[in-house]
Amino acid sequence: MHLLFSILLFITPLNPTQQENFWHTLAQVSFKNVKDKNGYDTELPVFSKYLKTFQGKKVQIKGYVIPLDEVGGEGKFMLSSLPFNLCYFCGAAGPETVVEVETTDKVKFSTKQITMEGIIVLNETDPNHHIYILKSAKLLN
Repeated sequence: MHLLFSILLFITPLNPTQQENFWHTLAQVSFKNVKDKNGYDTELPVFSKYLKTFQGKKVQIKGYVIPLDEVGGEGKFMLSSLPFNLCYFCGAAGPETVVEVETTDKVKFSTKQITMEGIIVLNETDPNHHIYILKSAKLLN
């Protein structure tokens, strides 16, 4: 019986909301240089096949709040895999280490990690948004 339980444990796929660290999945992206419609060089994300399986699915992400007062305050912010002083916007990490969050919850800045749950959107084309957007997000802790 113990052997059967062990086998089932290893072959049962993980629910995306139960993954230990979704940041490892988000890191499965590369970038290609292309010219935009005006002839300017730009980088577009190329998401792995595995990462694409999460498009439009509910996920949980644990990270640090990076406030964006200029785009809406507490309901719109970035969630970073790294603390504020090491985040992407400080030049210490890549774009795959932050997620744009859209929520109706009031989420205040804190130096402690929080966990958000929402629908992950992989943004390949809209330069006005980040490459990852967590929509309809809810604060879990």
